[in-house]
Amino acid sequence: MAWSAAARTFSVPTFDMAALRRRGPLAVGIGCASVATSRLWRSSPSSLRSMPGIKQAVQTDKAPAALGPYSQAIKANNLVFLSGILGLIPETGKFISDDVEDQTEQVLKNMGEILKASGASYSSVVKTTIMLADLKDFKTVNEIYAKYFNAPAPARSTYQVAALPLGAKIEIECIAAAL
Repeated sequence: MAWSAAARTFSVPTFDMAALRRRGPLAVGIGCASVATSRLWRSSPSSLRSMPGIKQAVQTDKAPAALGPYSQAIKANNLVFLSGILGLIPETGKFISDDVEDQTEQVLKNMGEILKASGASYSSVVKTTIMLADLKDFKTVNEIYAKYFNAPAPARSTYQVAALPLGAKIEIECIAAAL
């Protein structure tokens, strides 16, 4: 009954909800309704990975492998989401040095390789998130960062964090538009 009153208030036609429940799940918005198939609602995460167009893992040997159960990057629709990147040398898995300048340079080189593997580039990056072990390194990181991103620079957030994986000085993640 309450549904009928709400539907009349918004000029939405009333539905026989009992009949719709027998056919499949219903998603209703103000002024529109759509019915999703039972198959989509019951899909498992593993079946979503195999559905074309939903998401695709990006992997390259020219950047360090992921340190855990995650991908270097994921392409979804027209976007590429890069996981946090450290200043590790891809061949050794070791930091280039303990220096924030060297680590920042290596992070951005690794980012470039993952972007290239996904079909994107620095110019297609729309958002970055920088995590620093020490916010005092902000100016130094900015000087190096500016060499990689031309105007208009991507939107960005920078945070000092309590700790980074493997004792890193910097970690950067980003979102890019797929080319």
